[in-house]
Amino acid sequence: MKFVDEVVVRVEAGDGGNGAVGFRREKYIPMGGPDGGDGGDGGSVYLIAVENLNTLADFRFHTVHRAERGQNGMARNCTGRKGEDCYVSVPVGTLVSDADTGELIGDLTKIGEMLLVAKGGFHGLGNTRFKSSINRAPQKASKGTPGEHRMLNLELTLIADVGLLGMPNAGKSSLIRAVSSATPKVADYPFTTLYPNLGVVRVDDQRSFVIADIPGVIEGAAEGAGLGLQFLKHLSRTRLLLHVVDVKPYESMDTPVEAARKIIHEVEKWSDDLASKPRWLILNKIDRLQDNEESSLCNEIVRTLGWSGPVFKISAINGKGTQELMFAIMGYLEEQKRKQSE
Repeated sequence: MKFVDEVVVRVEAGDGGNGAVGFRREKYIPMGGPDGGDGGDGGSVYLIAVENLNTLADFRFHTVHRAERGQNGMARNCTGRKGEDCYVSVPVGTLVSDADTGELIGDLTKIGEMLLVAKGGFHGLGNTRFKSSINRAPQKASKGTPGEHRMLNLELTLIADVGLLGMPNAGKSSLIRAVSSATPKVADYPFTTLYPNLGVVRVDDQRSFVIADIPGVIEGAAEGAGLGLQFLKHLSRTRLLLHVVDVKPYESMDTPVEAARKIIHEVEKWSDDLASKPRWLILNKIDRLQDNEESSLCNEIVRTLGWSGPVFKISAINGKGTQELMFAIMGYLEEQKRKQSE
């Protein structure tokens, strides 16, 4: 299924049913009085976050969602039936805003969470409601009010604890494939991921976290170059970023330091909030280094970058150092959670 993370849809709540004008007609009751019933309320439209969706692709083909109109009132004081509500399933992490005004309506971040996006119309009143001491036979009833109609912008931002950041071919997909059950495409030739991937990392039976891989960021991404900018928003909810750097890139590519600096520059231009997130440096593909150059080269990269945060040396392709990295991440996330609860 094609990954789609932003769509515009129309939602239409049902109109309220009209009230009825009626009079009681029974034998031996010549002046039975009014008995017109109220209409039913119109159905509303709700969005509900579900677990088994991870894309908005279905909305490309189903762009209008309608709730049912309320039934009109009837004689004998019978109230019309309420219109059926419309429940629209969306992925967890969907931001909902008004497409015309830009107003943020809600953010669905938990499974089962519901959001009212179009309220059904109010029912009309039957003529029984208008009876009074001076108007014993009212001839009027009110109409139901229209349901809300609006255009919605749905934007999916993946919910993950950890996000992978780096240039194309830095080895992000290999890393998420090595530590989780996610299966993004990897190969022994240069190419980049085309859409985000989520993977669950289980460090033991009781502890796990979610890691997200997005397409590689290239120079000029903040101005729209490449795919990276389109998906950087998926890192906005993460609590930790892993900046993955290829320690020995192909000769035609940037040096590790140049590649790292370009990523830092693009992230800073795109969002101050994202740039301020905790970030660890992951020096990947150390399997391509000789034993006598691993330490010196990695230390030179860290020194030249002026990196002061945590640094990990790994080889995603053969798993070297990945277990230690995952346990360190789990410990960090648990420590952050403990601090927040204090």
